[in-house]
Amino acid sequence: MLLRLAYLGVTNALAMLRLLPISDRAKDAEILTLRHRIMVLQRQLHRQKIRFTPADRALLAALLHRLPRAVLRQTRLLVRPETVLRWHRDLTAPSATPWTTR
Repeated sequence: MLLRLAYLGVTNALAMLRLLPISDRAKDAEILTLRHRIMVLQRQLHRQKIRFTPADRALLAALLHRLPRAVLRQTRLLVRPETVLRWHRDLTAPSATPWTTR
């Protein structure tokens, strides 16, 4: 899991560097495109359960946990905002390894 999380962290950091020279208008267009793609995927899933790897959960929790609930509710996610917040609590809890078998 740690290797996968490190890989996701590096690829996302590189993706963020790619966004630096891009205009806000282009970023907005990309965000709208990604939101639309998520809506299409949600329609195709027909309420099937989506499986995230532990590394995916950790990355999403780290990226989204600081957003206010109102913003999270308006964000197009494949999971409920409460799920992301639970993932963050599990990730930061001092207990055993998170997401062993869920």
